[in-house]
Amino acid sequence: MSGFDDENPFADNPFQDPSIQQATKNPVNTATQNLEDYNPFDDSAGGKPTTAARGAANPPQYGGVGTTPAVMSPTQEPPTYTKNQQQQNTTPQISTAELQRRQEELERKARELERREAELQNAPYNARKNNWPPIPESIPIQPCLYRDKNVDIPVEFQKIVRNLYYIWVFNALVLFVNCIIWFVRIFAFADFVEFFVSLVYLVVFIPASYVCWFRPAYKAFRSDSSFNFMVFFFVFLAQFVTNVVFSTNISGASGIIGGIELIRVGGAKYIVIGIFVLIVGLAFAVTAVFIFLMLVRVHRVYRSTGASFAKAQQEFASGVMRNEHAQGAATNIASEAIRNQFNSGNNTNAPRY
Repeated sequence: MSGFDDENPFADNPFQDPSIQQATKNPVNTATQNLEDYNPFDDSAGGKPTTAARGAANPPQYGGVGTTPAVMSPTQEPPTYTKNQQQQNTTPQISTAELQRRQEELERKARELERREAELQNAPYNARKNNWPPIPESIPIQPCLYRDKNVDIPVEFQKIVRNLYYIWVFNALVLFVNCIIWFVRIFAFADFVEFFVSLVYLVVFIPASYVCWFRPAYKAFRSDSSFNFMVFFFVFLAQFVTNVVFSTNISGASGIIGGIELIRVGGAKYIVIGIFVLIVGLAFAVTAVFIFLMLVRVHRVYRSTGASFAKAQQEFASGVMRNEHAQGAATNIASEAIRNQFNSGNNTNAPRY
């Protein structure tokens, strides 16, 4: 302990070293001296301007010009997107004449609907009024059938029904022209018999084709009836065969073969009539092609609906049983059978002598 007490830790002064004393005797750097003499809180130190502390009282200068800080304008946000604005931008301008035309069309449809509603309400038992064929009211003959595909037929089948109706109209026109040609041939060749045969075709085939294949097709698409589909296929196929036969050459029908033969005979009279006969024969052939195409198309629709021949038989049986005349006949037969059985039973139990 006495050794530690006698020793002085500060006996060796580091500043007494010769190298340190030599360094302290050199002149002080000017930049270092100016830095040491700089007083940030003295505005007049060294006769040089000093920079005061920046703050709220002494805002910074920007660009060396002015003392007002730059102020940023607030961000202008775009207007809020709305659907009405887009519609106003994208909706085309409609002229006044177009608006008036649309308004008149809507009013016309509204009047038509009101008229139909009034007819349905005023009709007895709310029955539909027949509207086909379209006969003027001045004629005493009234329409005998009702037809309105826009009301009765589903939308997906309306085009098929309309095409079938056009085929029927075209076929009726061909039969009418055929009858006229045979009437002209009376004066050229005295074909009276052929003219009457063509007249029979006109009078019989036009209403028969409408009733026998167009109406069944109309009812089939209206109520998805397999029985009416089967009737339509059978009669429409017969119509196809008939038109094919008419397009060749048959009595009372202007066919292609007959027209070619008249043209080959020569002479102005034969050539002119032969050309018309040939045109009618081609029209019969075109009608046959349209009939075949529609037959295939309707058959595809028929198969896609899940219909079958068995379903047609069931519908036919149920339709017969719902018929009042069939019900009356069945009731009479059953009553007669019961009566005969009762009488035979009484005769068996009677005593024999």
